[in-house]
Amino acid sequence: MLFITIGMIAGMLSGLIGIGGGVIVVPALVLFAGFSQLTAQGTSLALFIIPLSIFAFLEYYRAGHVDITVAAFLAVGFLVGSIAGSHFALSINQEILTKIFAIVLILIACKLLFFK
Repeated sequence: MLFITIGMIAGMLSGLIGIGGGVIVVPALVLFAGFSQLTAQGTSLALFIIPLSIFAFLEYYRAGHVDITVAAFLAVGFLVGSIAGSHFALSINQEILTKIFAIVLILIACKLLFFK
């Protein structure tokens, strides 16, 4: 039930504000399910294997809020970056990885709160 609840919250926030996997699922799995940082990240990435967000995407697409060309370029970059990032994540100390993750979340939050 815990995992379904985490998935529902992540899905709701993903559809609402475009976040989910990394920002919601990873911390939730670490904090509430006792996963290691690496297992939480790997499990979160498994969500992308099944394109569950297709339904949210279709809502935005129907409303005219999707740039397919940009999405295609982002997908190429995401593919290359995710391979490089996963190799790096698996090669460093897990405590350092967790701190990097936290710092990235803090920087994103500060940018959204204090800057345009």
